[in-house]
Amino acid sequence: MAFNEIENKSIEKAATAFLALRRPQPEIRDQVDLGWRTKGHSVLLFETRPVFDDPSRKIEHLIAKTTYNRRQNLWKIFWLRQDLKWHGYTPHQYVKSIDAFLKLVDEDAYGCFWG
Repeated sequence: MAFNEIENKSIEKAATAFLALRRPQPEIRDQVDLGWRTKGHSVLLFETRPVFDDPSRKIEHLIAKTTYNRRQNLWKIFWLRQDLKWHGYTPHQYVKSIDAFLKLVDEDAYGCFWG
């Protein structure tokens, strides 16, 4: 089962607040922007940019992912490595809330999410 209505609202509220702080200025959002989406039990953060040789198309670059484990009531954190596979974020593998995940991604103490 994916997220219920209450969980969806909580995720949407947290992600909207996060994007309000991190998104680029409106004037350049057609060149680079940030977004999020849910997929099953996961929340994905991504950046969108125009395709180099076809600016009319957009491409997504995944930034971070968290997956909710109902049994443990924890969120597992992942980052996308050079091999384009998700790897557990070993400095802090789990957090207790979506807000804690977004705060960790925003701080990016180890340079894994924003470079």
